[in-house]
Amino acid sequence: MIPRSPLSLFLKVLMGLFLLFLYGPTLTIMILSFQGPQGGLTFPLKDVSLHWFSSLFQEQRVGDIGSSFRRSLTLAVLVMFVNVLIVVPAGLALRRGFRGSRVIFTLTIASLVVPSILVSMGIGLLFSQTGVEANWYTSGLGAHLTWTVPFGVLIMIGVFARLNPTYEEAARDAGASRWQSFRFVVLPIILPNIVGALLFGFSLSYDEMPRTVLAGGAHNTLPLEIFAMTSNVTTPVLYALGTITTLVSFVVISLTLLFITLARRRTGAVKKA
Repeated sequence: MIPRSPLSLFLKVLMGLFLLFLYGPTLTIMILSFQGPQGGLTFPLKDVSLHWFSSLFQEQRVGDIGSSFRRSLTLAVLVMFVNVLIVVPAGLALRRGFRGSRVIFTLTIASLVVPSILVSMGIGLLFSQTGVEANWYTSGLGAHLTWTVPFGVLIMIGVFARLNPTYEEAARDAGASRWQSFRFVVLPIILPNIVGALLFGFSLSYDEMPRTVLAGGAHNTLPLEIFAMTSNVTTPVLYALGTITTLVSFVVISLTLLFITLARRRTGAVKKA
């Protein structure tokens, strides 16, 4: 049996402390979400019940979580699909290269460097000056895309950089058109990465606040509603929301990983064929 070195033990303890620091607040919130009706925002627990879960989507004294949650969910789904419709063709175009491609790539990535609040302010002013009403599904959608598209482009550039062009050449030698080559050869190979880009776009949009605060219009998304509620006296209903969101996130991630695993097995079968 190989003795454990002090360095190995130290690294394991350090990793354990990091995981505790990372997930400790989430576990605390999950425990406090089961407070009784008379419970507060801190320990000790006053009874154990599902009271705050039952009142989660009812209109609160200082906010409306139900409506803001539906807006955030709808916006995140819109961003998720629009983002993929932009980044996949963009990745293909940048892969082949064209005049001005480096400039376009640089301008796209530059959006990540500009402070989010300035992007939100600029989009809000643009809509205001043109006389178009700002809404979460118009200006808010555009603001979120300035955040998700650069990440999606970086993902797809990496994906296409690893894609062996001989697969497409073989398909064209067999008589396939460019579209058929993409549809039946390239798409099955990159499908797991597209699913990852979908999930990434959804995650970035769902909890985005700085780019929404001045470009989202009169109706709050969930992060803005929570921020407004924490500025006032509130209840453990926020903890219940955190618990539900965390559980849903784990379910979505698990299903996505399962889909990616199945897709990769299918891709391996296609390559062998």
